[in-house]
Amino acid sequence: MLVYAFNWKKLSISAALGYRWDGKRCRLWFQTQPGSYNDERLIEFLRDLKKHMRGQKAILIWDGLPAHKSRKMKQYLESQRVWLQIETLPGYSPDLNPVEDLWSNIKGQELANRCVAGLGEAEDGVRSGMERVRQSKLPFSFLHHAGLFI
Repeated sequence: MLVYAFNWKKLSISAALGYRWDGKRCRLWFQTQPGSYNDERLIEFLRDLKKHMRGQKAILIWDGLPAHKSRKMKQYLESQRVWLQIETLPGYSPDLNPVEDLWSNIKGQELANRCVAGLGEAEDGVRSGMERVRQSKLPFSFLHHAGLFI
């Protein structure tokens, strides 16, 4: 018998898969935080992503999370049009989002059948999974599974 209090809070993850225009390389960026993401935290993530992009242009494909559609987020995105183009997925369509396959893969590997003692241990599993995916060709499989091609 397993007795566990489950008294720890929630760990949220924000991630971006970046595919080079010629299909020769993919990058994976992610951040974790206790609690939920809101528009302010997502804007911080996008600011960090911009630093990593080093002046390169990007197309961001994302879902209908309420924080993606807030007034503050819309204003921020409007100010970033020089480097960032936004494409919004229709309704609930996880099958069109390569990052959903990333989540599924990590949940099915590093986080499968784990009874963690707290957020730190869960975060360690996420970080391990992200590193495994980074070192593999899986991001291209996620892209193709979503029906997207470069």
